Amino acid sequence: MTAVDLTALDVTVAAGDGALVSVPAGGRLRIVDLHGNQAVDTLLYDAADVANRYSAFDTMRAQGAVFLTTGSRLLSTRLDELAVITDDTCGRHDTVGGACSQESNVIRYGEHTRHQHACRQTFLRYGAAAGIGQRELGHNINFFMNVPVTPSGGLKFDDGLSAPGKYVELTASRDILVLISNCPQINNPCNGWNPTPVQLLGWWG
Repeated sequence: MTAVDLTALDVTVAAGDGALVSVPAGGRLRIVDLHGNQAVDTLLYDAADVANRYSAFDTMRAQGAVFLTTGSRLLSTRLDELAVITDDTCGRHDTVGGACSQESNVIRYGEHTRHQHACRQTFLRYGAAAGIGQRELGHNINFFMNVPVTPSGGLKFDDGLSAPGKYVELTASRDILVLISNCPQINNPCNGWNPTPVQLLGWWG
């Protein structure tokens, strides 16, 4: 931390809740898994143009890897670098599993889940203040979530690899918006069947 860095953000996001964080170029945003095994669905946007959003496809292609960790460059749909993962005590994060929605819950888990809260709702609720609507949603990052890829190319939702106090830290490459849904999913083990709070810490001059 440099002399001009200030603790500009220190908030706890309750299980199932969300946040929209504005991070200036060079700023650092840390997401802390307070209790362990909690999935944090995250989208990134160019603050000057929310149509220029995080691209899972281009990020994976550029780094030649499915999972994200320290050194991963998070690219936009226009191939701009939005941020870099500069610190990671968990070691692996998913960017292919997507965000839960009421529709996907029904398909995966049955009609009885139709009215359960889901990440897509949280994204729309918190993104509205920045003009982020359905058109601006795309494939997201699932920080701390463990989604192995099978030899046949399928996906599995397994227990997380995180633990209490593990964190991932992003450094913004430009002014960005970070849209977070602290996943409420209770139908698969991504949250250890028990969604818990996370902490957001930010440092910028």
